[in-house]
Amino acid sequence: MTEFTRELDTSGLNCPMPILRTKKALKDLQSGEILKVVATDPGTVKDMEAFAKQTGNALLEASTEGDSFIYRLQKG
Repeated sequence: MTEFTRELDTSGLNCPMPILRTKKALKDLQSGEILKVVATDPGTVKDMEAFAKQTGNALLEASTEGDSFIYRLQKG
């Protein structure tokens, strides 16, 4: 499992809030740092992948833990 610099919990939030919060959190990180995002909205599966491609950030991991979706994004 990849280490991370900061964790963002977007549990209970629906699209587009998890992506908007992720974008805001990544602004506070330095290039190369890793943001762990926890979400419960199934829509984030496609959204995180598209978000990473569009913004030049790397989606290092996408997994599930119970009802949660876990993502690790590395700031580009």
